[in-house]
Amino acid sequence: MAYKKQTYKEKLNEVKVYPKVEKIKPKYESRLGKGTLLIPAPLEVDGLMRKVPKGKLITINTIREKLVQKHHATICCPICAGIFSNIAAHAADEDEGNGLKNINPYWRTLKSDGQLNPKYPGGIENLTSRL
Repeated sequence: MAYKKQTYKEKLNEVKVYPKVEKIKPKYESRLGKGTLLIPAPLEVDGLMRKVPKGKLITINTIREKLVQKHHATICCPICAGIFSNIAAHAADEDEGNGLKNINPYWRTLKSDGQLNPKYPGGIENLTSRL
């Protein structure tokens, strides 16, 4: 049987064990500190990205901070948050390609340093035209 590649929309909606809060393992404490690590659900990241109003911007770190507060964790995994924001952006691009109008305004979510994310659909050129 042939393998069917998942769409980004399927990846976004895939039900797993997330969100998950775990104690930070000692071998990672030098990098992350002591406490608990949140691995968010992709739909949580998508949901916060969708709430950014027209004319406003948010960074992935602000999204991570909001998720930490919601789940009472010490830190949100920066790698997972970045991957899930990318999945949300590509799922929105798929939705737009299918004619949907009310899509996630992913172009309003910036990298942690405040720059546009070149990994989002269409790259920097597409993002600057949407702002």
